[in-house]
Amino acid sequence: RWLSALALLSLVLLSGCSAFSRAVREGDGAVKERHWAEAEAAYLRALAADPEASEITVKLRAVRKEWGAEVYQEAGAAHSSGDLPSATKLLVRVLELDPDHEGARALLAQTLEARVGVALGLLKEEKLQDARAELDAVLAVAPDHVNARKGVDAVQVAWAKRFFASADTLEKAGKLGNALVAYVRADQERVGATAARERAEAVRQRLRDEVAFLVVATPVEDNAQAPDVAQRLSAGRLAAALPTKLPLKVVTEAPPGRVGVKLDLSLERVLPLKAVEDSQRSQRYLAGNRSVPNPKRGDYEKKLLETERTLEGVERKQAAVLREYLRAQVELGTLRDAAERCREREKRECRAAIQECGEEARDAKSPGKMPSECDPERCSGQCTQDEGLMVQKAKATRVLEVAVQAALDKAELQRAEVQRNRDAVFREPITVEEPMYSDFVYDVQLHRLTVTATVTAVMRDLLAPQQVAAPNTQDYAVLHEDLAHKGYDRYGVLADPVQLRNELELRVDAGDKAVADVAKHVKERFDLYRGKRVEDARRGMVRPGAEDVVETAVRALLLTADAPPQDILQPVARARGLTKPEALLGIGQ
Repeated sequence: RWLSALALLSLVLLSGCSAFSRAVREGDGAVKERHWAEAEAAYLRALAADPEASEITVKLRAVRKEWGAEVYQEAGAAHSSGDLPSATKLLVRVLELDPDHEGARALLAQTLEARVGVALGLLKEEKLQDARAELDAVLAVAPDHVNARKGVDAVQVAWAKRFFASADTLEKAGKLGNALVAYVRADQERVGATAARERAEAVRQRLRDEVAFLVVATPVEDNAQAPDVAQRLSAGRLAAALPTKLPLKVVTEAPPGRVGVKLDLSLERVLPLKAVEDSQRSQRYLAGNRSVPNPKRGDYEKKLLETERTLEGVERKQAAVLREYLRAQVELGTLRDAAERCREREKRECRAAIQECGEEARDAKSPGKMPSECDPERCSGQCTQDEGLMVQKAKATRVLEVAVQAALDKAELQRAEVQRNRDAVFREPITVEEPMYSDFVYDVQLHRLTVTATVTAVMRDLLAPQQVAAPNTQDYAVLHEDLAHKGYDRYGVLADPVQLRNELELRVDAGDKAVADVAKHVKERFDLYRGKRVEDARRGMVRPGAEDVVETAVRALLLTADAPPQDILQPVARARGLTKPEALLGIGQ
């Protein structure tokens, strides 16, 4: 094994040396032919085979220096010919090969300055896209280039002004949705370069006014003669109950042709009702202590009885096994005595046979013939059966002996368990003290005050004023109740006087509950209206950049400002180049 491992190690070392030498030879040959890429690759392979080869590192550095000098010549030619992008790439390559090349560093700085100058020229010619591409190329090489940064700022300002001018033209043409998108794009290009944010807010407000769902609230008809409740149903309270992010307006008059509803409210009655209900309650208190049998001692006694009964069974089994063992010992002694007597008898008979055999052999008339008295069977095989029975009985006795020992161990363990349970019983007291409770019954009064406001609401569509609308009458009940009873300090029941809320407070709550329900119904009508506008916008998403589609989409987004649909917002933003689509709704500017 040692020889095989040594041979394998030698093979690996030889193969490594051969790969290193081959790579060095290939690199040296490529250097002579000035094939720098092949030489670099060969020297890198050599370093991979032997990373500690310092001479290869020196050769690789020299190759890269020579290669960088050649690329520098090409870069100078490209710079002289005016091909600044190619010169930039070549100079960057020179510095990658030879970071200490001062000429390449200086020429790269000149090239970048020249490209910035070209970009500024394109900026003056209003070729903003080309100017930004040049500046981005400069910043990709030198991210901290001061003039390039200033140029990018100038390009962003120019873009902002261009989008602002486009938005102003669209606004004057009445295309408010497209104007809003253009204003937002101008603000995102350069914040503060134009008044785009303020103009966008103004256009957004005009659009909200245009698509607003109007709720014409007429004065509340107070048939219940309850001005405090009727005041809670006023137009101002209704406007406060509606969402503020949505174009939902509560007005007293609406121009013709606007979408919305006319809301007529009438307060039919306000009914306060006070009731008192008598009942009883109970308070549990500690009346004293009493002695009761200790439940834990009973459990211990039960367990002790079980262990004692188990011990009795174990001892019975032990006695039975012991009797079997003693009987087997007696039988084994009897068989051993019989075997001993058989062996003695066999010895006597064998000695007699040997003596007879000797006499017959001495008196034999024909030498060489074995007398019949010399048969070996006369000295063996007579006690085989007795000895076999004795061996079997000895084995059975040993088995019983093991069983007896196991029964003795089990009985000893069970006696110890009985003693432990007996000690546990004796340690527990016979009786224990437990608390004794009693119930104290006392009278209570439940005071209940209910204020019910009955309101009738009629909604008519503004676009269909002749439509017959069914009145909707609802009861809005506000309930407050409190318990009152006398105090009994002896039993831990403290006095609780009645603390009902004022009836005026409940009347106000009833009015607020009614106006909240009316606002909910108005919001349902508004949801139907904006659902249709959203569906119209979704149908145009096959061409999200078209002006008519943008007009419809922007209005639909303003109607869903609380949760704008992403399948409309994202396509429009991508089509118009917005980085923050939520800015259309005035969010996250």
